[in-house]
Amino acid sequence: MSQLRIAVIGAGHLGRIHAKLLGSVEGAELVGISDPIEQARKHAEELFPIPVRADYRELIPSIDAAIIASPTDSHAKITRELLKAGKHVFVEKPLTIDRSDATQLAALASSKNLTLQVGHVERFNPAFTALGDLAVDVKYVEAVRASRFPGRCLDVGVVMDLMIHDLDLVLSLTDAPIRWVSASGLSVVSEHEDIAETRIEFECGLVANLKASRVSPEPARQMQMFGSNGFAEIDFGKPSLSIIKPSSDLSTRSFDLNEQVDSPLGYADELFTSKLQCETIELTPRNAILDEQHDFVISIQSGTAPTVDGVAGARAVDIAQRILESIEERVWYSNSRSSEIGPHAYPRERVEQASRRNFAIRRAA
Repeated sequence: MSQLRIAVIGAGHLGRIHAKLLGSVEGAELVGISDPIEQARKHAEELFPIPVRADYRELIPSIDAAIIASPTDSHAKITRELLKAGKHVFVEKPLTIDRSDATQLAALASSKNLTLQVGHVERFNPAFTALGDLAVDVKYVEAVRASRFPGRCLDVGVVMDLMIHDLDLVLSLTDAPIRWVSASGLSVVSEHEDIAETRIEFECGLVANLKASRVSPEPARQMQMFGSNGFAEIDFGKPSLSIIKPSSDLSTRSFDLNEQVDSPLGYADELFTSKLQCETIELTPRNAILDEQHDFVISIQSGTAPTVDGVAGARAVDIAQRILESIEERVWYSNSRSSEIGPHAYPRERVEQASRRNFAIRRAA
């Protein structure tokens, strides 16, 4: 089978990573790079002995597929043009900013029998792929994803930038419709929300509580999952996976603590030896972005759907947009003024002022 001729659109940090790794993908050949920013093009020309263009359209006639690592607000336009030209597309997350664009792109790729893959890289994280049956019938998920201020990807807020990773992971656990979404968030530095939290409930009973921040002093990429097959704790950064599987009498709810234990005091050691078996799973280190690229090439060559196709990408955009709508509508006070609603609201008083006021009220009482 001939080599797939692939271009990378966007020569920023992530685009250069994709360009470098493509050389390790069997069946793929990097044939061009594009970026409208001159400095990015010069950097790419120093690293890669291939054509580097300002306009990606110049590369379309000579490629079979493209990896889009351009700013998020350009994803819809570039992806649509490439699909209409009959090219397979890998687009970094999120697929688009708008749900209607995402849905249309997924439908367009399907109608033209083209691969449309979305770069939700955590799906390929070895800590997540090693879950096995723990990813079945999950009922409760908690996740925290935080970073120091990135200084890039500021065309979107933290929901589309970071939280969307965990949204995609949660959505991969169930096909059930969403019953309810509640969210709040605040802008701290940028024009968009920099911290956010949400609670999502699905018709199947799954509940997810997700938090994200890009103004955190310490990074975090962690998730906990509870289901009928046990409990899993994931650290995507290390990566690591710890699991706890309940004994049969705990699973069937036939265990009665009061009847079988003389005193609950000091029972913790026995609980985690006889009833809740703890295990740290040994993981094989992998490059998740490289695995994504292999998945993209295999999908094109075999005509099968990639792990994260356009439909999955559109689903993540839809729930992210619902979260953003909830953040915009968040009323922080019972009698809020317009300036006190949504992510740009500010506290009416400083924390120490509130503390002094509450102390004075208590003393007066």
